[in-house]
Amino acid sequence: MTGSPNHHPWRGVLVATALPLRDDLSVDHDKYAEHCAWLVENGCDGVVPNGSLGEYQVLTPEERAKVVETAVAAIGGSRVMPGVAAYGSAESRRWAEQARDAGCASVMLLPPNAYRADERSVLAHYAEVAKAGVPVVAYNNPIDTKVDLVPELLAKLHGEGCIRAVKEFSGDVRRAYQLAELAPELDLLIGADDVLLELALAGAKGWVAGYPNALPAATVELYHAAVDGDLATAKALYAQLHPLLRWDSKVEFVQAIKLSMDIVGRHGGRCRPPRVELLPEQEAVIRAATEKAVAAGLA
Repeated sequence: MTGSPNHHPWRGVLVATALPLRDDLSVDHDKYAEHCAWLVENGCDGVVPNGSLGEYQVLTPEERAKVVETAVAAIGGSRVMPGVAAYGSAESRRWAEQARDAGCASVMLLPPNAYRADERSVLAHYAEVAKAGVPVVAYNNPIDTKVDLVPELLAKLHGEGCIRAVKEFSGDVRRAYQLAELAPELDLLIGADDVLLELALAGAKGWVAGYPNALPAATVELYHAAVDGDLATAKALYAQLHPLLRWDSKVEFVQAIKLSMDIVGRHGGRCRPPRVELLPEQEAVIRAATEKAVAAGLA
């Protein structure tokens, strides 16, 4: 892991974990614990439970809390950075406190996402959750939340001590350079699998990752080659994996990653509604790309 686990626990490859569900759509906590351990065994630095890939929006509060506790029990709190997004700031703060009390070393927080929040609301939201006393990683996802944490706003949040890093999902690689100028101490984390190489070259310190759920060893190798500047290795792997990585930025990303997990022999399984099954043509594309990656020795 880059740096001290205590000072920068959000660095390296942290997998936004898919959540294994049983046929009746109840959470399989035993399989989840095993999945977290398997990811670490395969070179990942930690996990992000209760991200959008973990279907947190459709979990009960009891399930959501237990997912965090399960991950901590499996791999240790220093490796666990739960998502603490909620409609209300008080609720997000409570989730941050729950993560802190469970032993987690950091949390990941979306801006207010019940409405298109203005800058003052965003600042107040992060300030409130920071009171929990656990380092906060901002999550910029303007595509889904309609709130854009632009570099100037992130620099302000960092300057006020509310955030330590940002998971950047906008896909706009240019922001990395502006952010480094405005807030050089703010860690940039790759937030979308299909801009991994570009953001790694722009100085990213970590990756909140989707596709390592299915292909951890190959994707971790790609990440390290990219951040180490081994472009020959990175470009070859990136080209091979990109047909899959791009699904991380599509609406059906949870179903896609779970399907790839099933194909490589992991437990991907079903999703909770309102997510529906993939269309046959989508499934065919993902299946072909996954089987090609397996055939190339990337699984």
